[in-house]
Amino acid sequence: KNLVLGFGLALRDRIEKSGKYRVIMTRSDDTFIPLNDRVKIARTQSAALFVSIHADALPRREGDAQGATIYTVSDKASDAEAERLAEAENKADAIAGVNLTDEPTEVADILIDLAQRETKTFSNRFARLLMDEMKSTVRMHKHPLKSAGFRVLKAPDVPSVLVEIGYVSNKGDLEHLVSENWRNKAVGSMVQAIDTFFAKRLATAGPAK
Repeated sequence: KNLVLGFGLALRDRIEKSGKYRVIMTRSDDTFIPLNDRVKIARTQSAALFVSIHADALPRREGDAQGATIYTVSDKASDAEAERLAEAENKADAIAGVNLTDEPTEVADILIDLAQRETKTFSNRFARLLMDEMKSTVRMHKHPLKSAGFRVLKAPDVPSVLVEIGYVSNKGDLEHLVSENWRNKAVGSMVQAIDTFFAKRLATAGPAK
């Protein structure tokens, strides 16, 4: 937990140093924040990107694994989430504060689905950019891009990725995770990916409102 928090704080400091972004941490100390609340924080702040940082560990009997992995939410989880979001009690705030309670169910479902699809496209785009940047500085898992039903990735309107920066159960990874030099390189590659992601989004979005 100390390694991950240290990494998150270093990433925040580097991003803020650029002066381009406002960084909101779900926590800046060893406080447990429920998974759904982490998503809520991102949505309440109208986040343009949500990055969840973790370090993994494999029990010895399950063999050994190494390298960083980047996760996006899986199709199956998204479909189940779309179903849940379509329920009346969730419609009021399902898409960036747009109230869908007065819309017919079919219309609300379509709007939520469209928002999720766009969000997913942006999440996958950022995950690929992040992999391309990180692989030049950080040892990556043999299958570096994965998808799973992580609850923290389920905001329908905030592009989200979960980054496992390495395995504390692997000797080589652990040596990296405790190295300030390694952390600086890894943080640098993540900031580069964030810059590229937003430069592309701004280029395609046209003039700001």
